[in-house]
Amino acid sequence: VQLQASGGGLVQPGGSLRLSCAASGTIFSNRAMYWYRQVPGNQRELVAAIGSGGITNYADSVKGRFSISRDNAKNTAYLQMSSLKPEDAAVYYCKTSISYTDYWGQGTLVTVSS
Repeated sequence: VQLQASGGGLVQPGGSLRLSCAASGTIFSNRAMYWYRQVPGNQRELVAAIGSGGITNYADSVKGRFSISRDNAKNTAYLQMSSLKPEDAAVYYCKTSISYTDYWGQGTLVTVSS
């Protein structure tokens, strides 16, 4: 299983970014997908999740601003981030789990700064 995260970059406060996570080596449509983020020195925190059936969950800190989605035809999960704040700056990782084993993407850096 391989996950390839992309889409990070530098954005001004209040701006938007869309992260992508392309999956291979697994039946993507069967997998829940997760986005985490990590700031150096802090634990990795769960930002958003989407089940195989499309049910979504969000951390309180991003509710109403972030939206997780998936395109099973493209084996890709997305994280649409809007109204970005400086505290959203982090390395963002996507993850899936198969039989109690976690598979992580390589991370994509999001910088929020004016």
